[in-house]
Amino acid sequence: MNKRYRGIIYIILSAFCFAFMNMFVRMAGDLPSVQKSFFRNFVAALFALVILLKDRVPFKCKKENLIYLLLRAGFGTMGILCNFYAVDHLVLADASMLNKMSPFFAVLFSFLILKEKVTVPQAFIVAGAFIGSMFVVKPTFSNMALVPSVIGLLGGICAGAAYTMVRKLGENGEKGPFIVFFFSVFSCMVTLPWLIFDYHPMTGTQLAVLLMAGLSAAGGQFSITAAYTYAPAREISVYDYSQIIFAAFIGFVVFGQIPDLLSWLGYGIICTMAVAMFIYNTRRDRRKKEIKP
Repeated sequence: MNKRYRGIIYIILSAFCFAFMNMFVRMAGDLPSVQKSFFRNFVAALFALVILLKDRVPFKCKKENLIYLLLRAGFGTMGILCNFYAVDHLVLADASMLNKMSPFFAVLFSFLILKEKVTVPQAFIVAGAFIGSMFVVKPTFSNMALVPSVIGLLGGICAGAAYTMVRKLGENGEKGPFIVFFFSVFSCMVTLPWLIFDYHPMTGTQLAVLLMAGLSAAGGQFSITAAYTYAPAREISVYDYSQIIFAAFIGFVVFGQIPDLLSWLGYGIICTMAVAMFIYNTRRDRRKKEIKP
């Protein structure tokens, strides 16, 4: 199996896991996003630690990769906090779709940070996706969900930056489990002070649900890290939108949620842009191969 197909399988698996993570986060009830984030990352850190010990991967990184690990961890932590807040305050499919703006922002940050070239058609597709996100955000003063929608979109922006760093780290030879471990431990350390000074008591059910969210997140984190180390975002990111199908189904069955018409229109525009990006990049890569002697 070539690297592209492996990347596709892993990114669909990550979408499935993250959809269930959002479900468990919502089921945990009225707890601060910081507290939910801590337990989510604590479980992921334990899983990563076990894998690192099992595979005897050293707990160190290349000196030149430290800045990218810190950026990945910082953007990733912000992305999780924003996403969890959106999950608690929006329809599950809306929160998931805003977070799925990350592949488009990954293209933008690849241009700004990694200096990868972005063509005019790619720029127009990213702009089209952003317009689609506005149908989900619905930026009007009468929209009571405006603040969580904007925060959800900010989560997608941060996730896009984080996945750009994952791609760079993969190219530089860092192991996926170490990337996950570094990020998870960093996030736990950042959120621990808030957890100590503003801890909200939890029932046994809430704790169990948050641990399940952590297990789902660990599966999603390892899968998406593997996906972006096997193949670039332009080749596989379209398959990440399978999470919207999972999220819409779970939201309807578990929470009885039905997105409104504008949200469905936004979904359609964003998914169309994702498919357009995938087709454009596939044809572009094929032409490059044909030109080579």
